[in-house]
Amino acid sequence: MITTELLFTRHGQARCNVDGLVGGPRTCTGLTEPGRRQATLTARRIATEHAEVPFTTIYAGTRLRLQQTGEIYAAVLGLPLTIEPGLDGPIHGDADGRPWHEVKTAFGGGPHAHPSRPWAIGSDTWNGYLRRAGVSLTSLIERHDGERVLFAAHGETVLAAHTLLLGLPPGTEAGFTVDHGSLNRWQLHLNRLGQRRWMLDRHNDTAHLAAL
Repeated sequence: MITTELLFTRHGQARCNVDGLVGGPRTCTGLTEPGRRQATLTARRIATEHAEVPFTTIYAGTRLRLQQTGEIYAAVLGLPLTIEPGLDGPIHGDADGRPWHEVKTAFGGGPHAHPSRPWAIGSDTWNGYLRRAGVSLTSLIERHDGERVLFAAHGETVLAAHTLLLGLPPGTEAGFTVDHGSLNRWQLHLNRLGQRRWMLDRHNDTAHLAAL
């Protein structure tokens, strides 16, 4: 029996993504027009698949691209949107607004390449971000036990959820791809013995975006 369902979606394409920039709070200017179409198609698919058992809550992080994605979901699904600071992405420090290729070249890879080191002055470490995001996600999951919750999230938040619910140790490089507008669904199952187990039902599902 499924008791709780969490659907994490990555936000639609943002201008910082197109420009190849580190999209921290100073740099994020929101979704592109294709990004808005991605979010709309994602919301319509969610509405169709969950018509009989709808979601109870929609959450988004604080950055503009997340808020705009969440607002599209809220309009299509007819639910209020809650902005949750704990769902915002990594702190990028001095890398905010810089080209990602420059940051990765200087660091020797993406943030996960050296998970215990900051990738820029004032940034998180990758393991530090996973711990911080894990605390926020754990609190939200406990708050909504037995419900269906939709998240307009960063790709990093999807990875943090996978790390948390799979019970992966710090520093694990699981190698998940998370595309814009993708569906990533976790379900909490309860068996006949009363044992609870999280199961990843869907990862990086973008079938609804084929027309784009």
